[in-house]
Amino acid sequence: MLIPKTDPYPSFRRRAGCSERIAAGMSAAPSRHRLASRSVRRLATLAGLLLPALAHAASEPVIRHALDLKLDPERGTLEVRDRIVLPEPLVDAPGGLTFFLNASPSVRVEEPGARLLRLNPAEHTDIARYRLTLAPAQHQVTLRYAGTLRHDHDFTAAHVTAEGVYLDGTGGWYARFPGTRLEVTLEVELPPGWSAVSQGRGEIIADGAHSSRFRWVETQPQDDLYVVAGRWHRFSREGEFTRAEVYLRTQDPSLAERYLAATERYVALYSRLLGPYPYAKFALVENFWETGLGMPSFTLLGPRVIRLPFILDTAYPHEIVHNWWGNGVSVDIERGNWSEGLTAYLADHLMRELAGEGARYRRDALQKYRNYVDEDEDFALRHFTAKHGHASGAVGYNKALMFFHMLRRRLGDCTFVDGLRRFYREHRFERASYEDLRRALESVSGQDLESEFSQWVDRVGAPRLDLDGVVAVAAADGFHIRGRLRQTQAGPAYRLRVPVTAQLADGGRWRADLEMSGKVTAIDLAVPGRPVKVTVDPEFDLFRELALEEIPPTLGELLGRDGGVAILPADSGLREAYRLLAIRLGVDRFELDRGLESLPSGRPVWVLGWENRFRGKVASTLEREGVQLADRTARVAGEPHARAEHCTVLASRATGTGLAWIGCESETALEGLARKLPHYGKYSYLTFGVEDTVNRLKGSWTRIDSPLEVQLGPELAFSPPGETPPATLTRCRP
Repeated sequence: MLIPKTDPYPSFRRRAGCSERIAAGMSAAPSRHRLASRSVRRLATLAGLLLPALAHAASEPVIRHALDLKLDPERGTLEVRDRIVLPEPLVDAPGGLTFFLNASPSVRVEEPGARLLRLNPAEHTDIARYRLTLAPAQHQVTLRYAGTLRHDHDFTAAHVTAEGVYLDGTGGWYARFPGTRLEVTLEVELPPGWSAVSQGRGEIIADGAHSSRFRWVETQPQDDLYVVAGRWHRFSREGEFTRAEVYLRTQDPSLAERYLAATERYVALYSRLLGPYPYAKFALVENFWETGLGMPSFTLLGPRVIRLPFILDTAYPHEIVHNWWGNGVSVDIERGNWSEGLTAYLADHLMRELAGEGARYRRDALQKYRNYVDEDEDFALRHFTAKHGHASGAVGYNKALMFFHMLRRRLGDCTFVDGLRRFYREHRFERASYEDLRRALESVSGQDLESEFSQWVDRVGAPRLDLDGVVAVAAADGFHIRGRLRQTQAGPAYRLRVPVTAQLADGGRWRADLEMSGKVTAIDLAVPGRPVKVTVDPEFDLFRELALEEIPPTLGELLGRDGGVAILPADSGLREAYRLLAIRLGVDRFELDRGLESLPSGRPVWVLGWENRFRGKVASTLEREGVQLADRTARVAGEPHARAEHCTVLASRATGTGLAWIGCESETALEGLARKLPHYGKYSYLTFGVEDTVNRLKGSWTRIDSPLEVQLGPELAFSPPGETPPATLTRCRP
């Protein structure tokens, strides 16, 4: 996707949306990639209107805004007085200054020496482009405008309603000057009982019977300015590193306390790990529609999202870490969005690593890349700007976090952390690129990382590994493991540091790293005892294309591909409901079970319905997982699930591609599954309640046959291999 070279709204791409685990719990919510896609489409319409970008992001001038904002939610209107102080580089700019503002309110300039000219016709866009011409040496100008904001009703950037207020720069509620950043003092007037939240430090100016007034001040350079308002119950307390705040639409002290405690915990953890938290507060704000948005110094979550029990340990730390990456250090978008991958690695991955589940998380990340990224959809990490679908997310989040994991392994935990601290310290409240990050890591490690960054950031694709001719040979110093490791992908070899482990006959476990720079590398590794099993990359430490045999079948293998075949039950009264479900899941070919002799090949296959004559075929492919599909019960994960009470979903493989069966006895529940299943792609099996479509069971099959694992002796009863000890990054102190 082509992105305009100059973007008057760069920060929207970073914050607009929710993670997959949020979306899994809010079926009606707009997802992160959907919102970002709208933003990109909107920006494309403005591409011809934009001024040339400044030569370097760090040189962006900073404009100071003193904004008086009066909101009337019942009428849907606003009144704004914006006193603008221009920095020296913009004073006496040849030809004047260009800014963007919502097209609906009428705008005027107060200073008699300044002139304002609209440059684009009103009917073409809801964002107007203006040229501002100032008197010689004039540093200040005041804009006044009022009215109802015009906006595309499928867009979420400008809401002033009786339910609540949401404003960001893409809605044009304040004057945005391309190629600049801003500092702000914002005073907001609202009806009594309303509160306003923005970035920075806030205070209540007045809380009277006729109106409420709030002041928010942010003195650090910002990409955008956000205002949200609602009728909230406010909770707060001072922490060691910042002020924690919670704004809830209902009086719920218990929920507020959980978020206040989590805020203090995460801000403390990351302040010690990365450097001082960059804002005066972090606030959890309950929105009036289902969202999962992160802005500088606060996050905006929907009413259902905010109450999901897993959010505190998953998406919430992710949004807090974005205050270091994406907000504290912002993205030089023309040179690649590194922020999402680094945030995912230091939040989502680190939380799982601390729980002893880092290897499983990395496997899931690699599996998403395999499931969702076809050769035609792949692109270099450098070209990732925002998630706008499964494929782009698998590159921008999953490939990127694996890249950072490999950097960590190459440099060592504390050197890696020292490099991140230096990167943060040197680029705080500036835009930064992959090159800036590389230089910071090189400066603390003394290593040349240019080729490492080049092969992962600028190259498309992933390595594929295969083992060949592995044997154990007795030698004077013990045993040697010999064989060949191959890279089988098209194109040149990657430079890899490949983890190799061996289980020994005496119960021990041996580890080593094999440096690989060619397409074929000879293996000759001395081990201290007789090896009975050799495994390459057992903890999924490398970014690579997984072999199909390494991973359990999941729904993602069907959801991640265009098209598919649905086999409908000819003798079921729910046949039409199943057909509608299949359409929502991306199916474009339909067959009746009684018209087929065997499963179709070459395409993902959905077998739908308890009455489907291919139900037993699916069950037979899952016998070793203990699955049994009787007429009235599905036995999954060792437990019976009654047909009348549960909707059951099973993923398998057959005919060389993904295979799944869905059995559900309710038309209403099938409608619910259509919304929910796309968010459960990493699972092999699921059950949902028929009455409420609430997930009851989820998990992945456990048996795999990896081609990167070779049995050299009799199968022994070993304990599952442990991971590298967790919490290693958090032990690194300044």
